[in-house]
Amino acid sequence: MKEIKRKCQGCLKIQNRDLMIKITKLNNGLLKINPSSKELGRSIYVCKNIDCIKNLIKKKKLISALKCSNMDEILKIEEQLKKMLPL
Repeated sequence: MKEIKRKCQGCLKIQNRDLMIKITKLNNGLLKINPSSKELGRSIYVCKNIDCIKNLIKKKKLISALKCSNMDEILKIEEQLKKMLPL
């Protein structure tokens, strides 16, 4: 089976999609961490490491890459990302 590659929005490296976290902006404007990749919408990927997640949050990539201005949704996803990884 062919590996599908995606670019991490934290470090900008291209990696296998299975090694990354997918975040999707659904058609109703809500954000969702999308491990199954079955939800459709505008999506970004981030590596499963704390440095990439911190970089994603610091550079406000959720706002720019997903074209999302709903700060409640942004903060919710940022908290979920932080809980996914050990400190």
